[in-house]
This record gives sequence, C-alpha cells and structure tokens, in this order.
Amino acid sequence: MRANHHHVLRTLASSHKPRFVSNTGNARSSVAASSTSNLIQHTQHNVAPVSTKESSSPLSKLPLSSILRSLLILSVSSSSTLLKPCIYTLSVLAHPKTPLLDVAKNPLLNLLVKHSIYKQFNAGENKLEVQQSIRDIKNLGYRGVLLGYAREVLVGQGDVDPLDEKAGREETQMWLDGTMQTVDMAHEGDFVALKFTGMGNQALNLLQKQAPPTPFMDESIRKVCDLATSRGVRLLVDAEEQAVQPGIEAWTMKYQKYCNSQQPGRAIFYGTYQAYLRSTPATIAKHLEISRQEGYTLGVKLVRGAYLKTEPRHLIWAEKEETDQCYDGVIEALLTRQYNSMLKPASERHTTVPSVNVIIATHNRESVQKAHALRKQQAERGESHGVDLSYAQLQGMADEVSFELLQGANANPESTETPNVYKLLTWGSVKECMGFLLRRAIENTEAIGRTKQSQEAMFSELGRRVRKAIGSVTDIFRSLFLL
Repeated sequence: MRANHHHVLRTLASSHKPRFVSNTGNARSSVAASSTSNLIQHTQHNVAPVSTKESSSPLSKLPLSSILRSLLILSVSSSSTLLKPCIYTLSVLAHPKTPLLDVAKNPLLNLLVKHSIYKQFNAGENKLEVQQSIRDIKNLGYRGVLLGYAREVLVGQGDVDPLDEKAGREETQMWLDGTMQTVDMAHEGDFVALKFTGMGNQALNLLQKQAPPTPFMDESIRKVCDLATSRGVRLLVDAEEQAVQPGIEAWTMKYQKYCNSQQPGRAIFYGTYQAYLRSTPATIAKHLEISRQEGYTLGVKLVRGAYLKTEPRHLIWAEKEETDQCYDGVIEALLTRQYNSMLKPASERHTTVPSVNVIIATHNRESVQKAHALRKQQAERGESHGVDLSYAQLQGMADEVSFELLQGANANPESTETPNVYKLLTWGSVKECMGFLLRRAIENTEAIGRTKQSQEAMFSELGRRVRKAIGSVTDIFRSLFLL
C-alpha cells in the first residue's frame, strides 16, 4: 500500500487544488495549500520506493476486460469436465444442421459467440475491427502481428465438385480477394498467414493428390507474393492435416524459391512444421538442403501441432516429452546453425545449417525460455549466425509467456538481444472462424496443464490489481484524515 503514496498524493493534491486556490486568493486558501504542500513533502520522504514486483507484473498492461474474459475461458479450458461439452457445442456450431444453430443466420447466437470466445481469439469481421485489434496489440508493446484469414475447407467437407473448373476458379477468386485484403490490412514487418485449402475443393483435391496448382491458382498466389513483397509484409503457410500436408509443403517450397531468392539472408515466405510429427526433423533437413541448392533462405515456423485428435497416431511421437525434445532440438540446431542429434543433415557433405529465418510459435514457456536464453548467450559472446528470429503466440492464449518476453526487453532496453514478439490474429466472420475456434478447444484437451498455468497467471494478476485498488483507497482515506 505504501508503494502507491506518490501516485495517491499527487492525485490528491491535484484534486484538491480548486478548493485551495480561489479567485479572491484569501488567507485560508493559502494556509490550506501550504499544509497540503508540507504534507506531501513530509510523506514523500517517508514512503518506500515503488515495489519492483508490483510495477513489473508481466500481465499489468492487459486491460481488465481481457483479464476477466481470459479467466472465464481458461476456467472452462482447464476443466476436463467443462471442456468436453464446450467442444461438443463448438462442433455443433461449426457444422450446424438447423438455422437456429447457425451463427450466420441466428443474430442472437452470433452476438453471444462474437462477444465471448470469438473476441478472445479473433481480430474482427472487417477492416475497421481488424485494424483496431492490430493497434491494440502494438500498443501493448508487440513488434507486430501474424494476421490470417479464417476461410478454409477441410478434408471431407465442401459441396463443390472438385472437377468443376468454373466453380474452382470462383472459389480461388474468393480466396484471392480475402487474402489480398488481409495483406492490405497488415503493416510493414507484419506477417500474413495463408491457407491453401481456403481456395476450395479444387485446391483440396490437388493437394491431396500432391498435384501442382492450376495456372489460375498459381497466378493468384504470385499476386499475393508480389503485393506482400512490395509492402514489406512476410507470408507464412499454415500446416494442416496430413492428408493434404505433403501437397502443401510442395507448393510452399515452390513459392519460397519465388519470394526468398529476392533478398539474400531474408525469408519473405515461410512454411509451418509440426513438432509432434516424427517426420518433422527429416522434412526440415530436406527443405534446408533444397534451399541451399537453389540459393535462397528457408523460412521455418515451428509449432507443436493442432490436429492431434484427427491424425493417424503412428505418425506422432508416442509421448509429449518426445515432442518437446523434437521442438527444442530443432530450434537449437537452427539457431546455432549446427546440425545435432535431432536435426540431422539431409546430405553428409554439409555439417552446418544453411541460411534460415525462424519463428518460434509455441505457448510452451520452457521452449521459449530456452531459445531466448540461447540467443542472449550468443549476443553476449558476440556471435552472429544471421538467423532472423521471431516469437509468436495466439491472441488470447499464453499471454503470460508473451509478456515475459516483452518485459525482459523493456527491462534491458540496451540489450543486443531484443526479442521480436508477435501475436497471431485470425480474422473473418463469426461463421468463418468457427473451425478455427473448434481447433483451439480441441488443442486445449491435450494441454490442460499449460492452460492451468495461464489461468493461475491471470488469477495472480487479478489479485494484484484488487490489492492495489484496496491499497489506493486506504491511502486516500489516510491522507484525508491527515489533512
């Protein structure tokens, strides 16, 4: 409580000024003003300095509304009892069988979803809402955003004939319009996430067959690449289900070469790799060798994975610890530019990792801390491996992890290792975002422990604010009695 005296007394002096200074300047006013001045001076000499713990709380910048909404959603997500009916409800809303359960047709349902779970995880439905979300994120101290358009078509969904050329062209045009709009909303230095399946059933069919894009799809993707390059915006392709992922990787490498050959040492186009897949280290090693041979910088965004419930189990590491080891081992190899026991070279002729840019996209605090500690050690030793590194977490998730990175940067503004921290924002109508929201809920069934950590961090921050508010009120009453 004493830590708040400076602020309280300054506020008190300001709020009492009209009472003490009158147009007539009478003696009583002068005496009262003098008393207040003496009180402030006396108290300032006797208060303790502001508590470092109070002033350096990682979540202190979050608005109260975000704290309360996060607590509500995290309380559901961290409860195995509540999470199952929540997932069922989101599944019904994502695939409605009646207009009553369709968020696009039921305005009351739309309003309820938009101002709860949608607002927690999504940026908005239009340019005005999205740009306000981007400003809010950057005002909190983030370097920028990873902005994605939510429209997608999953395997087994969609009612358009994949062999219908006209329909395929129309769906691709819709994807192009939405993606170009997304790039237009992003700012220089931001990222835009691409979903190739957003082009519709024809694209989905081609990706499943590992066939190249149609000429119109190719032209559309290149238009997005050209606009992004001209605006200083980087692109990254989301990973998806294994039924289409090999096709996505082939397309991604095609456009990495197109974009990343333009600026030596800098990746404009990134691919996404899922650490829970046993094949991921070999896939990254293969892509690194291709980029070396073709002379461009590989862009790597590493995630743990979001399709655990639907992927064939034999493709995934048997234990979570193995996924963690894969994630941390790959990151260590990329940041040090040295192959290791996890990331082995695809060619025995090379022992060093070629030019690479990395995005650490995880909510796992330990992985983030290990990577950041490694970067700080490299900076202290004066080592420079030319690896452009960014950190990213989803909007509405792992805020304590994001703010800890930002807090470290603010505490050491002259540090040579200032982390580039981003928040991943997805935009689109409430209807378009239902698939994304369903995956977030399913993802949390495998991460209840981590979700509880976030819940505890939010409770701790709320408690800190309550104690601070009580302390401020107490100080005001004390000061009034002293007057």
